[in-house]
Amino acid sequence: MKSVAIFFICIILLNGCSSSTQLSLYQKLDGKAGLARIVDSFIYQIGNDEQVIHYFEHSNIAHFRQGFITHICMLVEGPCEYDGDSMVAIHTGMHITEKDFNHVVDLLINAMNEQNINHNLQNEILSRMAPLRSEIIKI
Repeated sequence: MKSVAIFFICIILLNGCSSSTQLSLYQKLDGKAGLARIVDSFIYQIGNDEQVIHYFEHSNIAHFRQGFITHICMLVEGPCEYDGDSMVAIHTGMHITEKDFNHVVDLLINAMNEQNINHNLQNEILSRMAPLRSEIIKI
């Protein structure tokens, strides 16, 4: 009977250990290096897309890249603090249509697929980005 009690105590302790070592979304994405790979693929997708490239033609790509990496890092609860311009400030006057917004989301999904990000992680990233939609479309 005593060994059964010890067995259950060990199971409880091991269960507590496994939940405390669960990886964060940032860690599951391979940290900043993984985010950089996603963003680089995304930039490549945009650069080869005639539908939306005009939104980016006057952009400083290096600045965009660093800002987007930092912004995603913050959204996935990484150690980054985004202190760039607000989404409203960045997108005001661009008059981004819903169709083009959705297309850019598709390009991001393509980039994540290219980087072998599984669909559960993709959905988690997109769900954290979704509230920004109203700050980007038609302003």
